[in-house]
Amino acid sequence: MELKFRVAGRIAKPVAEVFEAVVNPAQLSRYFTTGGAKGRLETGATVTWDFHDFPGAFPVKVVDVVKDKKIVFQWAANEGSPQPVGYDTTVTMTFEALDDGRTLVAITEEGWPETPGGLKGSYGNCEGWTGALCAMKVWLEHGLNLREGFYK
Repeated sequence: MELKFRVAGRIAKPVAEVFEAVVNPAQLSRYFTTGGAKGRLETGATVTWDFHDFPGAFPVKVVDVVKDKKIVFQWAANEGSPQPVGYDTTVTMTFEALDDGRTLVAITEEGWPETPGGLKGSYGNCEGWTGALCAMKVWLEHGLNLREGFYK
């Protein structure tokens, strides 16, 4: 069984605004990267993300960016502990403009081995991306940061 998941949600904002909220580090830091983001997501770039719930800034290697459509990046896999496990997973985010003016954001992640650690890591990241979508929706639609104070 391939360890891969997909989460998705609709945000009541135009696709260009939703896309910019992900690629722009100042905006991403407002609702997702609680410890801050450094560097704009652009094809070939390596940026840095930091989270209060998983401290220690780490690199995010941007593989592909198609404006208002798709972001693909790789980052170090996690299997439930702060120790590096020696491989990367691949995250693909897609953005679809809907007829009613909303944006459908879908996030998939894959690349874990079929091991207990890989399963634990995939479940943890599935939980994390679900929270990220919720935080993005509330930030963009209502200007509230759901993650502030949530972890520490």
